[in-house]
Amino acid sequence: MKIIDAKVIITCPDRNFVTLKIVTEDGVYGIGDATLNGRELAVASYLEDHILPCLMGKDARRIEDIWQYFYRGAYWRRGPVGMTAIAAVDVALWDIKAKVANMPLYQLLGGRSRDGVMVYGHANGKTIADTVAEVGQYIDKGYKAIRAQTGVPGLASTYGVSKDKMYYEPADGELPSENVWSTSKYLNSVPELFKTLRNNFGYDHHLLHDTHHRCTPIEAAQLGKSLEPYKLFWLEDAVPAELQEGFRLFRQHTTTPIAVGEVFSSIHDCQQLISEQLIDYIRTTIVHAGGVTHLRRIAHLAELYHVRTGFHGATDLSPVTIGTALHFDTWVPNFGIQEYMLHTDKTNEVFPHDYRFEEGYLLVSEKPGHGVDIDEEKAAQFPYKRAYLPVNRLEDGAMYNW
Repeated sequence: MKIIDAKVIITCPDRNFVTLKIVTEDGVYGIGDATLNGRELAVASYLEDHILPCLMGKDARRIEDIWQYFYRGAYWRRGPVGMTAIAAVDVALWDIKAKVANMPLYQLLGGRSRDGVMVYGHANGKTIADTVAEVGQYIDKGYKAIRAQTGVPGLASTYGVSKDKMYYEPADGELPSENVWSTSKYLNSVPELFKTLRNNFGYDHHLLHDTHHRCTPIEAAQLGKSLEPYKLFWLEDAVPAELQEGFRLFRQHTTTPIAVGEVFSSIHDCQQLISEQLIDYIRTTIVHAGGVTHLRRIAHLAELYHVRTGFHGATDLSPVTIGTALHFDTWVPNFGIQEYMLHTDKTNEVFPHDYRFEEGYLLVSEKPGHGVDIDEEKAAQFPYKRAYLPVNRLEDGAMYNW
């Protein structure tokens, strides 16, 4: 099963996506996501200029060997650009292998560990009242878990809160916009949000919250402790994880469950966090951490230390990654939850898929492969548009430095 062709497809059906399509001599093809939000063209170049020339003629069945070749064969290892490119190759090869085996991907990984994948949606609003209303809408739609975010009083804008509700897209301009941030104002406002949510909805639904890496360890500890009465499913990305041991201080002061990892690119980014049981959920994504092959290693390590998966699933990941993640979630024994943000109609037309939402769960079909394709003609109708995520500055004008 020699690889005879591969191409990178860049499209922007309401946001930018980079997709890799690999074709074998048997005519079987596989699709992999290569989207890195705000740095899409860097991954496209890495693939086209450095990986695809080496991929031609290789046996598509040798997934592990190909992964090792591109990881260990490069002098400059790891990093989000390189690992996203490797992930695109890896997912496309798993898609091919599952199609040839005539199996849905989860069967090839080891079969079902569950019947459905519990997901959480995003409820956000400018005020607490707005967020309460949004949470109510998600509950009415059947969600069992909801992430709740609200604007911070005294700040003009807050990352994670948008005008668009179901189709939230944080990349908002051809050059980065700048938000003003105050951690003290934020810490004063969040407990009131969750107190109000529990008073309105009780404790039957899971509630989650994302801090977006904006606290020091002791600030995160204060936040986690203040949220304990409201029984969060998790507190996400409270502390930047470059300094993994910083989570020790955070952990020892609160029993609120801790989640982190969407910006990680390898097992080395989370090895200490997992092995010292400093986190409860690992959020590393298939597309940014080397694909199915590498994420299995992370999940197996996490299982040893009672850490569950909770993969990133925002709209900066294409349906290819979401579909692949759902097969992974269906199989992985230490599953926790899956983030799920709705893609727009344009995106769904470009990426036809077979996963579906039912009563708080996403379900995969029995179709061979990961169940997601790309309509190249439609993709060509939406050219790339440069877009950046916002940048934070403190109230005194300094760059936010955590």
